[in-house]
Amino acid sequence: MIATIEYGSRKLKIDLSQPLDISIPIRDGAKNVNAWYIGPPKIQPEVFDGETVSVSEGASVNFNTITFNPHSHGTHTETLGHITEKVYSINKQLKQFFFLAEVITVAPENYMKDEVISAKQLRFAIGNKQRDAIVIRTIPNMKDKKTKQYSNTNWPYLKQDAIEYLVKKGVKHLLIDQPSVDRERDGGELRGHNAFWNTEGKARKDATITEFIYVPNNVQDGCYFLNLQIAPFENDATPSKPILYKVLEQ
Repeated sequence: MIATIEYGSRKLKIDLSQPLDISIPIRDGAKNVNAWYIGPPKIQPEVFDGETVSVSEGASVNFNTITFNPHSHGTHTETLGHITEKVYSINKQLKQFFFLAEVITVAPENYMKDEVISAKQLRFAIGNKQRDAIVIRTIPNMKDKKTKQYSNTNWPYLKQDAIEYLVKKGVKHLLIDQPSVDRERDGGELRGHNAFWNTEGKARKDATITEFIYVPNNVQDGCYFLNLQIAPFENDATPSKPILYKVLEQ
């Protein structure tokens, strides 16, 4: 189904019949993607009076309890409250869910003992395009990103100048296929998070960071209409399901 959508001063033609899901789901057990030194999520039926509440065990319904951490166990979207003493709930701060997005592919550069994404790389990839959201796919882009155990791997991250470039460009929503925009071990500085939300100035309360996405290789770089779906948790972060729709005309 082709739809024409008015977005600001633009009219966008998109194909709603071809959604591109770039989320990583939460699943029970060790095959789930993981970071931050905790165990895997659990999705298990409750037990009452020695009876397992599962249809396969003879119950009339399935009644699972889910134990997980949104930052560790799959695609999640977070707000300023992730790094502030004051509570900012993603469910209250994110009030719009459709954005014009640019998908870019970046090969992280070597920097000392790290792999990083620099402002120079982002300037080259984005150019003069004005987008509300930037979706970063890093290469190599193997399917094991959906099950990888990231703890103690020193994953690629964005240098502070890269984040500052995005803020200057007016990007409100940053999506990346790593566990964090910051270095795994940085002494708690979180330079990228702080720069993106401008914690030293007027805080960007309506800006979000989405981590642990997976952009398949058959999704081309370019302009998309993003539907950033979140679960309604009153928390600094929530599991999310970003969906891309290719922009056919703009």
